[in-house]
Amino acid sequence: MPVTLNMNMAMPSWFDIIGLSPDSQEDEAGIKQAAESVKALIEQEVKNGIPSNRIILGGFSQGGALSLYTALTTQQKLAGVTALSCWLPLRASFPQGPLSSVNRDISILQCHGDLDPLVPLMFGSLTAERLKSLVNPANVTFKTYGGMMHSSCQQEMIDIKLFIDKLLPPVD
Repeated sequence: MPVTLNMNMAMPSWFDIIGLSPDSQEDEAGIKQAAESVKALIEQEVKNGIPSNRIILGGFSQGGALSLYTALTTQQKLAGVTALSCWLPLRASFPQGPLSSVNRDISILQCHGDLDPLVPLMFGSLTAERLKSLVNPANVTFKTYGGMMHSSCQQEMIDIKLFIDKLLPPVD
């Protein structure tokens, strides 16, 4: 789809990104439609026999943003979210206090590079603080990686593996 931030050039995208500052206009309809698509995928996995509380959503950049938004708006109880180099979209649409949803105790691993030029670390930090006001703050982990740009690193992948292993122990 064409993405405004990418000079309206088409690119793989869940929704339009108009700007990357806290006061940028957001593609509310596109974000909500993309979240419904992810919720449909969750429903399909549940129909296939995977309990929703053994599903972790995750993504990088726009995918991480969509994972956070979906986890906070779905009626399915999820195991967790890995949110990499991202932000919370439509943050003003959430209540000022804790969510009353099934995922108020969800575990969230948020990772961010301290040299990210695209989604600055400040946006990641602000997102982590907002998440701690919406869900159980003890379940929100925010990790930063020195020297990492809008990218990934080996330590981040190790941290994600440990997070998944903790949330999804083998089923007997």
